Amino acid sequence: MPEDYFSAVRLRRWRRIPRGIMRAWRHSLQFRAVTITMVLSALAIMLSSGYMTISIGSDLYQSRAAQAQSDTRRALDTAQRTLDSSTAESRVDFQALMTTARTDLAQASGSPLVAAFRVPDQPFSATAPQDFVAPGLQGEVISAELRRTVQKNPDGLWWQSTALAASGEHTDPGLIVGGQVRLPDGAAYEVYIGYNLASTEETLGFVQRSLLVGGLVLLLLVGGVAWVVVRLVADPVKVAAQTSAKLAAGDLEVRIPVRGQDELATLGRSFNRMADSMQGQIQKLAALSSVQQRFVSDVSHELRTPLTTIRLAGDVLYDQREDFSPTTGRTVELLHTQTQRFELLLADLLEISRYDAGSIQLEMEPVSLPGLVRDCADGMQQLADQSGTRLIVLAPGGYGPVDMDPRRIRRIVNNLLGNAIEHGEGRPVVMTIDSTASTVALTVRDYGLGMNETDAARAFDRFWRADPSRRRTIGGTGLGLAIALEDAQLHGGTLAVWSRPGAGSNFRLLLPRHQGETETLGASPLPLEPVDAGAEGPDETDFEGTTA
Repeated sequence: MPEDYFSAVRLRRWRRIPRGIMRAWRHSLQFRAVTITMVLSALAIMLSSGYMTISIGSDLYQSRAAQAQSDTRRALDTAQRTLDSSTAESRVDFQALMTTARTDLAQASGSPLVAAFRVPDQPFSATAPQDFVAPGLQGEVISAELRRTVQKNPDGLWWQSTALAASGEHTDPGLIVGGQVRLPDGAAYEVYIGYNLASTEETLGFVQRSLLVGGLVLLLLVGGVAWVVVRLVADPVKVAAQTSAKLAAGDLEVRIPVRGQDELATLGRSFNRMADSMQGQIQKLAALSSVQQRFVSDVSHELRTPLTTIRLAGDVLYDQREDFSPTTGRTVELLHTQTQRFELLLADLLEISRYDAGSIQLEMEPVSLPGLVRDCADGMQQLADQSGTRLIVLAPGGYGPVDMDPRRIRRIVNNLLGNAIEHGEGRPVVMTIDSTASTVALTVRDYGLGMNETDAARAFDRFWRADPSRRRTIGGTGLGLAIALEDAQLHGGTLAVWSRPGAGSNFRLLLPRHQGETETLGASPLPLEPVDAGAEGPDETDFEGTTA
């Protein structure tokens, strides 16, 4: 395979490392605690090692400088005594005397790096011996500044740091210490002794390496200790987190294993007591809910037989209402209306009980959503005419077949459309259908009273109505939107609402185009908050020819 392929694979592997580290940092308390401990420990070790290196290096240098000055003073005193005891008179004698003094300087100081120069600006002397410079001090090793200082101060010792030539181009650190001596004839000479500090540098290097190795070993030991200590704490916390996750997922029997009498054991026992209490309360609530659901279902079924009898009798009376007195006729009309409403309430209660019992079965078939919405709008046209509401259907997309139970989706649309007409204050109601490759969306927009955030959040609660005192022409049980939400979720879809006081409401139904896919619901083709959120109503000239 081409080399570029392997390079790309290696690059991807390297890129996974930072992501893996960040994932471990976010999800592992143990990794985070050990990392922080090691970083802080490394910083502390670096600071302490740096301080120790600087301190030891400075102390070594100062000690070596003091020793070099002491050796130089002893060597100069020895050489001066040799010079003072000489009776040389000729140039040859003085040259021999200087050679002897040079030997004394090297032996007394312990360094072969010796140089001597006749101090300038002295009277001419025919017997003055020649200057001498050891090979290691040639060139600019002895600085001009040091020489001027020694020349001006004949009684003291002066020194400087320098670099001494070693093998090849390598140099060693060194010290040059200078002073003056006098020959028997009174001539003054500058004397310089060089000291190689390579051994001192090696000692400092050994100390630094020891500190580095010791610091690394200490860092590893601290990391190991931190790993063990954190694991002793993190493992029980991890077990508690896993147990709480299982408990939240519905496994009410799970508990934290408790060992010992420490704080973590106390936490485990407290958690288990809390889980026992929660399990007991949940079981009581489940039993109560089961009884409530059974009661609603049984009562709803039992009421159907007498309600059917009442409805039949009421229908007979309603058909003969013209033969009754006005008061009796009006009573028959009220009986007929309330019987129909009672039937709707019983139907909704039976549907809710089926959802609670989990006995709902969908009858799926491919249906075009725009056609279904137009049929619903036609069915609601009489109610819309009574309130002076214009129904508008916009369908830029969504014509492809959608897998759905048409009876239940029709019930959702009728509910949303009926609510929009009821609360639309006679303004137009706009129904919009659009789709993507995986999702079909329907929005029902009215420009009526609207709801505040609190009411909108409770819009899908059972038996809840935003304004119970409001006169209604249809429904009014408070179960319509709850059943619509159950129907939408049963299809793998969602039902949501946007509403604002004075700006109306916008309900959005999302349905997957096909059932049974891994990801059936994609991004919505229609926004939940309408683009005309701040408008009081649509410009009806924009919808010419679109009325349902």
